[in-house]
Amino acid sequence: MNANGKRLIDAKLNSLSKSTFRTSFKLKQKERDYIDKNGLDKIREHAYSFIESKLGDAYPVNDGSQTPTKNHPVFIAQHATASCCRGCLQKWHHINMGKELTRNEINYIVELIMEWIKREY
Repeated sequence: MNANGKRLIDAKLNSLSKSTFRTSFKLKQKERDYIDKNGLDKIREHAYSFIESKLGDAYPVNDGSQTPTKNHPVFIAQHATASCCRGCLQKWHHINMGKELTRNEINYIVELIMEWIKREY
């Protein structure tokens, strides 16, 4: 990630840190153990897979309720970073609903998730 991307991620995480709802999501020991067992590279793979399969389409199936709130570090990070559904992506990240996510948007979302996880871990 280049310096501009890092600044964008830092600014967005700072903005999200002002939301009582978003800051209520925390990694528990179970998720930390999962990261220890699988490593951050595998977690990144999962993040790409989840974002592409659950949010990538213009009109995702079950949008607004497709992301669980527990049992995987990426799921928790998605809620903490407002990347859990297309509505949150539009509200917080200005990524419009009704169109497929671009590769750059997917990369941004995954980098945001991974930075949140690294900070929480």
